[in-house]
Amino acid sequence: MKFNTHQHRNSVVVSLALAFSLAAAAQSSSPRGVGDKSILKPPPGARVAIYEFEDLECPSCSVAAPVVHDAARKYDIPLERHDFPLAMHAWAFEAAVDARWFESKSPKLGDEYRAAVFANQRAIASAEDLRAFTYKFAASHQVAMPFVMDPQGLLAAKVKADQALGDRIGIDHTPTIWIVTSHGSGPPYVEVADTSKLYQMIDQAIAQTGGPAGTTAKSASTARK
Repeated sequence: MKFNTHQHRNSVVVSLALAFSLAAAAQSSSPRGVGDKSILKPPPGARVAIYEFEDLECPSCSVAAPVVHDAARKYDIPLERHDFPLAMHAWAFEAAVDARWFESKSPKLGDEYRAAVFANQRAIASAEDLRAFTYKFAASHQVAMPFVMDPQGLLAAKVKADQALGDRIGIDHTPTIWIVTSHGSGPPYVEVADTSKLYQMIDQAIAQTGGPAGTTAKSASTARK
């Protein structure tokens, strides 16, 4: 049988290309939700906290956010809130940057802006709608907006850092909410899939850590810099 070196060389090239393609596919299709969750811990001084990753264009986030914030206030526990704008949403990233700008003026103003965006999601269909809404919000709160919200990209960098954190943890949807504990008898973090059970889960977390969750730590929503 005659050995064709040209055919052999081609088959080797094809085999190598296939191997690299399979390796790349395996890397890109690694299961979401599996990540480094060791960073899910309450801030110093707290035994129980809530972690929340939200997208301001996400309808489910608009429903969950008030419940989560009310629970954090009721139990006086830290809320570690992070931005996780999804690529599928046209104006979510810009809204997160705008929210950071208002937070730089005052944490309360930032919270009010986020709540207002959630409440008016259906009326915001595009980035242009968001800009008009944001200018109207600023005017109603007597805040002068600059011509460019984030000229040096510092606020966008903070949003991207939150996204990178979410990717590291393994987030694949919004909202993603965890109750995290330290020095407790139960698991150190539990995802809240149903916010109607949030209070019950917080009660359980407090019981597992040995009593009231009293803390002097500030919530992330009021401690952003």
